[in-house]
Amino acid sequence: MNWREEWKPLAVIATIFLACFYLPVGTQRFDSAILEAFHLVKWYAREHVLLCLIPAFFIAGAISVFVSQGSVMKYLGAKANKVLAYGVASVSGTILAVCSCTVLPLFAGIWRMGAGLGPACAFLYSGPAINVLAIVMTARVLGPELGMARAVGAISFSVIIGALMHIIFRKEEAGRTEIQMAQIEEDVKRPLWQNALYFASMVGILVFANWGKPQTDYGLWAVIFGAKWVVTSVFAAALGAMLVGWFGVRTWKVGVAAVPVIILALIFSEQPLLAFTAGVIGLSVFTSTDEGEVGDWFSSSWGFAKQILPLLLFGVLIAGALLGRVGYEGLIPSEWVAKAVGGNSFMANFFASFAGAFMYFATLTEVPIVQGLIGAGMGKGPALALLLAGPALSLPNMLVINSIMGARKTVVFVGLVIVMATVSGLFYGAVWG
Repeated sequence: MNWREEWKPLAVIATIFLACFYLPVGTQRFDSAILEAFHLVKWYAREHVLLCLIPAFFIAGAISVFVSQGSVMKYLGAKANKVLAYGVASVSGTILAVCSCTVLPLFAGIWRMGAGLGPACAFLYSGPAINVLAIVMTARVLGPELGMARAVGAISFSVIIGALMHIIFRKEEAGRTEIQMAQIEEDVKRPLWQNALYFASMVGILVFANWGKPQTDYGLWAVIFGAKWVVTSVFAAALGAMLVGWFGVRTWKVGVAAVPVIILALIFSEQPLLAFTAGVIGLSVFTSTDEGEVGDWFSSSWGFAKQILPLLLFGVLIAGALLGRVGYEGLIPSEWVAKAVGGNSFMANFFASFAGAFMYFATLTEVPIVQGLIGAGMGKGPALALLLAGPALSLPNMLVINSIMGARKTVVFVGLVIVMATVSGLFYGAVWG
């Protein structure tokens, strides 16, 4: 036996054995952390997979099938007008209002279709970071100065991070652009305005199905929340009509898919998720059985789901075990976090950025979390650092980014977000602290 070759497997086996031998089963913190992991993944599956991820998968699949590579490269490619490319990417979050996980299928879609690294990374950051409702809520709950600083910081971050990613990996980008330019562009099958309305209907479903409940029962946000499912239904009906009129789907297929949705919506009006689920199943069935471009749409969407969803669920499970849900304990005690982010020192801002980058924040949940940490002694600088790094990144998010564009680019992207959030927190804390 050659021990020079066998010592590595032996070390792995020994490490796993020792970990199992000393597994702290029975201790309160370990047992509660395991429960928190499953509580969080259960909550994530119920609240985000159906309403957020599945619409995002269909949008990403549609980008791959119905948007020409030339169009993506014209507006977001390496040769595109930089002001236009970064301008579009940096404000995308104001429309999408998605979390760090929901943006991933959309990012994967434009990346595969030829978007430049810089604009793609600007989009990846801005999608979850520049949420209008979250920024308004930040200003109302945490103060107008912090709300304004978050808005300015998030828009600036997206452009700066995208530009730095392009500069750092410019040699790889140059080679990628040459390959893309050599590819033959397919003929456009329908005018731009039809594709625009088609995507608008899906984005409308994504945005309004996930419209969060505001803190007050009055105002525009409350009115929209009260009518969110009616508005979502209008967008869904428009999508069905466009599939029939412009994409060649048989009317009877859309009708058969719509009947269970209507029945469930009328009978179980207090549980709209049932009707939404029926709509997703119906859409999946008639698109998956189509042999044309609509079938290609489903196949592409399914490809994104297979790649992204397992990594996300695994990442959420680990994040739950380490940090728990809001108000509950994981393996890392919450008081450690509260003590580490007091004041406005470099370490306080860095820790807030670093911890926020690995935590998972659902849309809008970062505001009450930061409010609680401020109450526990968190400084204003670390609060901003957490708001800039937290919503845009998470451990599940990092795992998927790595699978899309590789470890080196992922490490650099995450590092840039953490460094810039730390510096922004230090500056803001020095001025407003």
